[in-house]
Amino acid sequence: MTQQPNTPMAIRKITPADFDAVGAMLGRAFDDDPVMNHLAKQDARRSERIRHLMDIALHTLTYPYGEVYMGANCEGAALWNPPGKVPHGLLFNLQMLPHMARIAGLGGIQKAIGAFDFIDKKHPQAPEHYYLAVIGIEPSRQGTGAGTTLIRHVLERSDREGVGAYLESSKKQNVPLYERLGFRVTEETNLPGGGPPVWLMWRDPQ
Repeated sequence: MTQQPNTPMAIRKITPADFDAVGAMLGRAFDDDPVMNHLAKQDARRSERIRHLMDIALHTLTYPYGEVYMGANCEGAALWNPPGKVPHGLLFNLQMLPHMARIAGLGGIQKAIGAFDFIDKKHPQAPEHYYLAVIGIEPSRQGTGAGTTLIRHVLERSDREGVGAYLESSKKQNVPLYERLGFRVTEETNLPGGGPPVWLMWRDPQ
């Protein structure tokens, strides 16, 4: 049975058995995303490249740290890094090179690495915080409150623990949603090399 938009959405942790379904859903959710399309080579394999980027975000960047959640019927997914667990550094960047080649194409590797390095340097180093690396909702479920429900699931915990939360929004129309959840824009900037704008947002514990 198809879940109705006003039905409360159950949330659970993502398991390896969910990887394919969640990756496919995130690929659809980010198909029109300006940042993803800036990074992915725009050719016949564009959708496949965006899907691979979502797979890396799940498998490598967030799942190992245990804070990845989905709607029980795969309505959406929120991929978080807990405090102090954001992968970065030279070794990590070297490990990412083959993936960047697959996503951006050989001619776009420098652009992709430059974008990730730019975002990494903008990431607040203190105070400790939860980082919302990816939030994606099945296109047919967007606008139904699924995203808010998923984000609140971890924000309630960050409030109990007295730690902040941070994200980058790649779409201006999503900024008001995050503001309603207590985030505020700390900086609006553009990715290097003529890239699209991103909104850096911070939330104090409440």
